[in-house]
Amino acid sequence: MTRAFLALVRRDLALALGNGGGAGLGVVFFLAVVVVTPFAIGPDLNLLARIGPAILWIGALLASLIGLDRLFAADAEDGSLDLMFMSELPVELAAAAKGLAHWLATGLPLVVAAPVLSLLLNLEPAAIGALCLTLLVGTPAVTFLGLVGAAFAAAFRRGGLLVAVLVMPLTIPVLIFGVAATGAAIGGTVPFGAPFRILAGLSLGALVLGPVAAAAALRATRE
Repeated sequence: MTRAFLALVRRDLALALGNGGGAGLGVVFFLAVVVVTPFAIGPDLNLLARIGPAILWIGALLASLIGLDRLFAADAEDGSLDLMFMSELPVELAAAAKGLAHWLATGLPLVVAAPVLSLLLNLEPAAIGALCLTLLVGTPAVTFLGLVGAAFAAAFRRGGLLVAVLVMPLTIPVLIFGVAATGAAIGGTVPFGAPFRILAGLSLGALVLGPVAAAAALRATRE
């Protein structure tokens, strides 16, 4: 079962990187959000430093959704989803493997790119470190919550908008506590540990519940 899980992770990771829809597209979108925002706000460096964590988190959240609509839809089109249901690997673990591969291809590169993009927003080293830590902990929650929307999108030809409608409300708490933890690290009124622990709890909950809910949605759409 472990071998099947790792094989599915490698297969989805190779597909995501090979089709050009994984790390590259997500990072380019992330870069576009960070570069365009200062033009809209103006040259006030203090203002950019103050709202920079929120800008970066919003960009990372939106970039993490890229490709989710095709996560199960592509398998449904080529018949791989039927094989997934017939394999020895439970559907919940298969959904978890696909979520892990998506995060490695899309979410992890955002964490790596965040320190460089933070310099464009005049963030201090303490803020950059806190931002990278919160993104590392929080972006898996976005991906695994997105599994639910991706599972429903597999039943429709054009499910991209459906994924955004279903997933965005679920990710609001992740965004709130991710930005709050980063702000606390640079002199906020709340200690860093409180929102960061809540963010970690949200990610752990998403890691457990996301694949289960996605598997239930896949079974419901197949009936």
